[in-house]
Amino acid sequence: MQQPAIKNFYYVIYLFAVGLFLGILIVNLGYDAWIGNGSLLSADMILRLKDSMPDGGGLFPYIVKHRLTTVCMLGLLSTTIIGLPTVCGYICYSGLAAGCLMSVAVIRYGVRGLLLMAAGILPQGVLLIPAYAALFVWAVGVNRMLYSRNPYKEHYMRYSKQLYVKKGLQMAGILTVVIMGSLLESYVNPKLLHFILKIF
Repeated sequence: MQQPAIKNFYYVIYLFAVGLFLGILIVNLGYDAWIGNGSLLSADMILRLKDSMPDGGGLFPYIVKHRLTTVCMLGLLSTTIIGLPTVCGYICYSGLAAGCLMSVAVIRYGVRGLLLMAAGILPQGVLLIPAYAALFVWAVGVNRMLYSRNPYKEHYMRYSKQLYVKKGLQMAGILTVVIMGSLLESYVNPKLLHFILKIF
């Protein structure tokens, strides 16, 4: 059972990498739309970010609501036939968004753009990235438990109660890590991002 879990983690990396490559390709092919005429990470946007310091107490409810809604929605969808394609599509979309944002940042600001991207995902990424990867593995396991054929189906039916409890505890663990990551994103990340923005 450990080997499929490791393979599923590799699938997360592959799917994200595909989305990342597509994001980079889209920005470079549509240079004028993204860079020439686009306002994403423009000098005005950076200036507004430098002049703003979000309050963690007000930011946390918004972030944690968004994060938990996403995790719960993907978790619920994983119990349906369309669950796996949806989760895979979300991972690709995340890679696509990261690729677009990173490309724009690097084209506009060079090495400083990479620092900006690092500041944007740290320190919460240390928790959130593994949590979303674990969510993918969890979703695959649940989907297989519900819809796979033999030999897995017979095994899951025999130990269904224990497996349901195990999956519930795993989801509780994922949600806990996501909440912890949201705390870092709300209270620590704005300070780090504001510090990095001083070089712009």
